[in-house]
Order: sequence, then structure tokens, then C-alpha cells
Amino acid sequence: SPCGRHDRKWKFITMRFDLDIVYEISNTFRMNKLRTFLTGFTVSWGIFMLIILLGSGNGIETGVKKEFERDAVNSIRMRGGKSSIAHKGRKTGRIIELKNDDYDDIKRSINGVEYISSRYYIWRNNSVSYNNEFGTFRIIGCHPDHKYLEKTVIINGRMINNIDMDHMRKIVVIGTQVKDHLFKKEEAIGKLININNMMFKVVGVFTDVLDERQERMIYTPLSTAQQLFNAKNKVHSIMFTTGDSNLEENKLIDEETKNLIYRRHNIEKKDDSALHIRSNFEVYKKYMNLFKNIRIFIWIIGIGTIIAGIVGVSNIMLISVKERTKEIGVRKAIGAKPGSIISQIILESVFITAFSGYTGLVLGVAVIELISAYIPSTPYFQNPSVDIKIAVAALFLLIFSGSMAGYFPAKRAANIKPIEALKDE
Repeated sequence: SPCGRHDRKWKFITMRFDLDIVYEISNTFRMNKLRTFLTGFTVSWGIFMLIILLGSGNGIETGVKKEFERDAVNSIRMRGGKSSIAHKGRKTGRIIELKNDDYDDIKRSINGVEYISSRYYIWRNNSVSYNNEFGTFRIIGCHPDHKYLEKTVIINGRMINNIDMDHMRKIVVIGTQVKDHLFKKEEAIGKLININNMMFKVVGVFTDVLDERQERMIYTPLSTAQQLFNAKNKVHSIMFTTGDSNLEENKLIDEETKNLIYRRHNIEKKDDSALHIRSNFEVYKKYMNLFKNIRIFIWIIGIGTIIAGIVGVSNIMLISVKERTKEIGVRKAIGAKPGSIISQIILESVFITAFSGYTGLVLGVAVIELISAYIPSTPYFQNPSVDIKIAVAALFLLIFSGSMAGYFPAKRAANIKPIEALKDE
């Protein structure tokens, strides 16, 4: 039909027009290979560096988070120190020893305490044996809540409970490395092990997926450790979690706990060396704020580099328009509309930024993947990665910026008068 022929003719003309534009763009790039390459390289390098910086920043952040995940993030830990300021007739240099009563007062008096445990360390070289197998392991007396503070995962048997504490039972919960060393493939639950010539019953085996060092530990009820190792009511440290408290609430709990211990032990409030107290949550928040600032800094550097590339593209398009003034004049003289000239210049700019940006994106992601796959993780650098959504968004932003970079030179080209252009040398 006439309408069908008209549609096919229009499609053919449109396709031919598109092919002509593609040919002209490719011809322009061929005639200016070095200039096009250097312009594209600037854009590509900008997004490449942005991806590398983002990936590396995420790797460091992941590593630091993993370090904090070894223990409960929202935990406060304290241990006694040595007084440095005389107070109420007490001399300096006094050793501050934490007691069971300190644990009881904190648990009873401080609002916001979730899980709490004291710890008593048996520092001596502990000879631990089962039948003909011997080893030396660290022994810690603790409360049942200890599993929440060290993120202990019981894989067989059970953890210490309150009945064990009340009856001072001679039971232990051993780490997987202790179990493998003493029992090999034999079942450990219910067996008796010899610790410093005293027999203890194994009631549980635990693992710690984030801290293998903990798997060489042996836990026993605090009351049992204090009785058998002549500790009386002394503890080496007290630790507790603060639930879902925010940073300000955590600081308040920290301060209340410090004041309580200072009153109980007659310590001057300004004596920071008498009690060593550490808020894991506060330190964690400081690190997270640091990484937030690092991400902002990375984006400033990355976007600044990309903007430099975009400015370069715009300048090159201006030079290109200047060089092709006569050509543009001829095209306008034979009927080329301003829109076709604008679209060609913008398409050239978009093609450079899109192709170069995509190349930089792919190379950046490839380098991050290679680092993640072949460079061993360290405690503070693990699994570098880039959010692909952010990377693609950056690429589209780059393409949009490229179109803007080409628009002003294109507008200048469209405003060239044919007579003036034909006179241009």
C-alpha cells in the first residue's frame, strides 16, 4: 500500500541518516587518533581510580569490622590498674584489684547492662592431659554469659551454667583445638581431663569462627577457678554488653560504671591509670565515622578526576568544532539543520565518555577482583569489593556529563553562519 511504502522509505532514510552520522563520527576519530585516545584515557583513568579507591576502602572497612566482630561490638571491658593520685589517705602506686562484689554491684545497679561476666585467668603453664596426650593451654574462669561476649559457638555439649557456678563444679568447656589435640577423633563430652593434677569433666566443645586463638582456651566456672586456684574473690577483668544502646547511652553507662568502681575502691576521679576501661562500641563508632569521612574523601578525589576528564572532553570538542568550521558551514549551506549538527557533536562526546568510562569501569572491577582472589587477606584488609550499583550509577553520571560537555561546543557549531564559515581559513 502507499502508506506501507512511505513507512519503509522513511525507515530507510532514517537508517541511512544514522549510518552517515556513525561514519562521520568514526572518521573524525580516525583523523585524530592520538587526541581521541588521550581524551578517552583521561576519562577512563578517572573512573578506574574511583573504582580502585572505593574497592580498597571497602576492603579496609570490612577488615576492621571483622576485627570488631571477634567480640561483642556493644561491650565494655575493665581491669584494675595502679593508682597514680593519692586519695583519702591512700598512697599512690596502690594496686586496684577487682572483686566479685564489683561484678554484683554492676549487675545490680547499672541500668542497660545486658550480658555480664567476670574473668579470672590461670596464667601459669597449665599442664593438661588425657590418657597419653599432653598439652599446655590457657584456662579462664568465667560466668555463663561469657559466651555472648566472646561469641563462643557451642558445637557439642553445653556451656557453663548457673548450677555449675553455685556448686563450684569441676567441669570445663574446651576449644576445638584443645579437643583435637587431646582427643583426636575420640568423643570428648563426658570424659575427664587432668589439669595441674586435678580432674575436670568435659561438658562442652566450642569454636570461634572469627578468632582461632580462642579455640585454644579452656573455660571453667569462675567460682571453681577461684576456689581451686586460691583466688578468693579476686577477678582479673569484668565485661558486659549494653544491649541496643546508642553511642550516647553507651557513654553514660561507661561513666556510671567507672564512678561506681571508683567509689568502691576509693579512687580519685581524675586517676585514669587506676582503672583501665574500654568501650568497644565507642571505638567501633569512631572507626565507622572515620570510614564515612574516608568514603567522602574518595568520592571527592574520584569525582574531581572524572570532572577533569569531562573538561578535557569539552575542550577537545571545542577544538574539533573550530577545526571543522568550514565543513559545518558547507553542511549548513546545503541544508543541514542545526539539530543534526548538535546531535553529531553531542554523540561524539557521549561516545568518548561512554566507551572510555565503561573501559575504566571494567578494568577497575577486574583489578579489585584479582586483588580479592590472589592477594592474601590481612587482619585489617579483607575482601575488597565495589557495589556494582554505585559503579553503574557513576558510569551513567559520566555519560550524562559527557553529553553536557558536548552540548556547549555543539551549540557553538550550530550558531555558525554559513557565509562566515566558508570564509574561515
